[in-house]
Amino acid sequence: MKVFHCDHCGNLLFFENVTCVRCGRALAFVPSEADLLSLEPEAGDTYHTRSGLRVRLCANYVAHQICNWAVPVDRAGPLCLACELTRTIPDLAAPGNDRLWYKLEVAKRRLVYTLMHLGLPVFGRSEDPHRGIAFDFVAGGLTGHSSGVITVALEEADDATRLHRRIELGEPTRTILGHLRHESGHYYWTRLIEEGGRLEPFRQTFGDERVDYEGAKQRHYAEGAPAGWQERFVSAYAAMHPWEDWAESWAHYLHMVDTLETAAAVGISVQPRRDDEPAVASVPDPKSARADFGWMMASWNTLTYVLDSLNRGLGNDDAYPFVLSPPAVAKLRVVHEVVSGSAQPWTKMPDRW
Repeated sequence: MKVFHCDHCGNLLFFENVTCVRCGRALAFVPSEADLLSLEPEAGDTYHTRSGLRVRLCANYVAHQICNWAVPVDRAGPLCLACELTRTIPDLAAPGNDRLWYKLEVAKRRLVYTLMHLGLPVFGRSEDPHRGIAFDFVAGGLTGHSSGVITVALEEADDATRLHRRIELGEPTRTILGHLRHESGHYYWTRLIEEGGRLEPFRQTFGDERVDYEGAKQRHYAEGAPAGWQERFVSAYAAMHPWEDWAESWAHYLHMVDTLETAAAVGISVQPRRDDEPAVASVPDPKSARADFGWMMASWNTLTYVLDSLNRGLGNDDAYPFVLSPPAVAKLRVVHEVVSGSAQPWTKMPDRW
């Protein structure tokens, strides 16, 4: 995530802010500018930015305080790009569901921001009923992906429930954003691998996806991951089937991209006193054209070493409990190459954003 500053008073802002705490200006994220901008009210429900853009607030901003994105005044529909992707929301009459929905939408906006910033295609079912992406946030459902629809169980937004499931399933990490990143990997497998003519290179790295998926899933839950999975996969779940190997590698890559972008934006460098300790003079912005994968990976190794050391100092578990083998890193490199080969610059994106 990049660092934001109020364009009226210069105060530091965060992606989820709706008001500048210094000058009191209302704020909204404007996708076409990739920035969080201060707003000046006009007549009715219209605002303008300091640069002269005229926008409305997303309907979920106005009605539910769920969103903080803006909508261009000439764009049809009351919802912003991110909220328009949500097909099903939980029953808001049920106590507490509004706050759980808020947490799901916050994570989804972070995912959408990263996908857009990487130049990947992001369009909903209203634009393309067959190929668009959609999100269903439902109580009592199963988290997963099917034909472009990403379903996330509302209960995953409850911290206690999610922690219980993490322990029960023996997962080192389990987050809402991690779920969304993983499931988006299945969606982009169809868009970028299957439709993108990359099936044979995919099979050379990840294996043949035509292997029976249901059988592989039953074996995984009955027997667990095969011995030595750490030597080839980013996670135990990735060992289940080539589709899951791709989705786990995709999610891991998005973890890297977002964290590295944040580290680059705040100017992190690691300069130890000994020459034989992990170091990085500057962290590359992974979304810039000059960020090669080798530089990203080297910076990632150093950054996660520091991150885990700081977490231990606070008495917490490692934030990054992974050790990546060379084959796992090779898969992340393939994801990087697929993303880089599919990207459009943000400035070239459709005006609808």
